[in-house]
Amino acid sequence: METLTHGQVLARFGHALSDPIRARLLLALKEGPGYPADLADLLGTTRQNLSNHLACLRGCGLVVATPEGRRTRYELTDPRLAHALNDLLGLVLAVDPAACPDAETKGCC
Repeated sequence: METLTHGQVLARFGHALSDPIRARLLLALKEGPGYPADLADLLGTTRQNLSNHLACLRGCGLVVATPEGRRTRYELTDPRLAHALNDLLGLVLAVDPAACPDAETKGCC
């Protein structure tokens, strides 16, 4: 197992949250464990797309997979991630559209 620096942990968390499907997937798993087929239906995406996102989140160290017979259950690796997500949802951001006028065309902020 690899030990990461604080900066690397935050970068992985930021990468996971940078995609809307992955962000919604983390929010769904915040509520409790889930199965890929159910999660795909919940998020309105294909099972293949969801599988790719789950692989990314596993690679980032944010979710774990537990085989259960023919199914696999996914959950957050640490309950503190649910707390962190709740804290992030409670933030109020001071957005300044003038700071990045190309935000919509370039995909930043």
